[in-house]
Parts: sequence; C-alpha cells; structure tokens
Amino acid sequence: MNEALRGIVADLKAATLFATRLPLRHDAAIGGTDIARASWALPAVGVLIGLLSAIAYWLACYLRLPPFVCAALAVAASLIATGGLHEDGLADTGDGLGGGTRERKLEIMRDSRIGTYGACALALSLLLRISALASLPGPLPAALALVAAHAGARAPLPLFLALVPPARTDGLAADAGRPPAVRAAIALVIGAVLLVMTLGGTRSFAAVLLLAAAFAALRSLALRQLGGQTGDVAGALEQVGEIGVLLAAAADPG
Repeated sequence: MNEALRGIVADLKAATLFATRLPLRHDAAIGGTDIARASWALPAVGVLIGLLSAIAYWLACYLRLPPFVCAALAVAASLIATGGLHEDGLADTGDGLGGGTRERKLEIMRDSRIGTYGACALALSLLLRISALASLPGPLPAALALVAAHAGARAPLPLFLALVPPARTDGLAADAGRPPAVRAAIALVIGAVLLVMTLGGTRSFAAVLLLAAAFAALRSLALRQLGGQTGDVAGALEQVGEIGVLLAAAADPG
C-alpha cells in the first residue's frame, strides 16, 4: 500500500471513529489534528450511516410496519450508529443560544443537562426527519434520501470549521484547528456529487440552497452570540442540514 492510499485509509478510519460508535480497532487515540486532517471524509462516513439507517428502514418495511414506524426506526438506527453525537450538539446549542451573556451561553453549552430550548430543538429535529422520511413513496426513495441527508449534511462541516474561529481557547474545536481549505473543498465536492446521484437535479439543487441557508444562519448566530464556533454548533449545523436535505427529498417539485 503506497503512502497516499495509506493516508486515505487512515483518514477514513479516523473520520469513522470520530463520527460513529462503530467498533473499529485503532492503536492510538484520535486527536483534534487527526479530525481536522480527516474532515474531508465526513461525507463518506455519512454514506455509511445512511446505509445503516436504510437497512433498518428496509427491515421494518419487510415486517410490514407502518411508514411512520419504519422512518422512526431508520432515525433510531442513525442515533445508535453515531451515539447521538450531533443531536447532543443541537440540544446544547439550542440551550446556549437561549442564554444570557456570551460567557453564560458557553457555560450552558458545556452543561450536560438539557433545558427547554434544547429539548424543543431535539424534538423538532426528530419529528421533521421522521415525518419527511415517512412521506417518501417506498424503501428505495427513503434509502437514497437517507444517504443524501447524512452525506450532504456533513459536507459543509469542514468549511464551517475553517471559516468560523473557535469560540473557546480549549475544547475539541480549538485543539483541532481549522481544516485545510483543500480538504474542506473535497468534502463539498463529495457531498455535491452524492446529492445529485441520490436526489437528482431539482431536489439536489433545493437541498444545496437549504444547506447554504443553514450554513449562513448558524455562522451569523455563532459569531454574534458566541464569538465563534464550538463542536456543539457544528453538530447543530449537521442536524439542520439533515432536516433540510430530507425536506428537499420529500418535496413535490411540481
């Protein structure tokens, strides 16, 4: 195995270990610099998570369960695969942005307890994702939408971390530093290609617009209210991105 291929495999492994709870063997701990280097591979890991969710959806359909239950089990499979990593970030961000001063917001986001804003954000995320999936006409469209959502929502994360400075001097975001521009661009290209392959032209265009809107909104909120980004804000961006892609997949283009 040549050096370039070893690097690609190492990045895929690091991204998988960071973004999922899948039992991969790894000799050394994954640090912030490893995650920044491997950030380009996050959309590829999203494909894996989407496929695992699609398998759960197909199994539920095979058992002739109602569409809403099939969709709920597919979302549950993604939660198990990721350990609720991004859901935790969404809830913490919801609570933090509803706080007082910048320092208080960051303090709230580090608190493991969930508040009203975080609970509402999490409930809406689950409801919108499950409802959008349940509205799709069968297992194949649902499987394609799941792959699109998990890959597409992770594609902008490296660029977000590269453009928005860390809000703290410690923590994962600060330790990782900003992903290189080339790797952020690779992630965007992978995400865009996967969106077109899974959703087609019209829906993928709608998905890109929603992803861009989520990116701009969260970047503005993070800079104004927190002075930068944290891992929780990146998790919130992924969740909002998933919702946007699934809504685009469920929309009727007319």
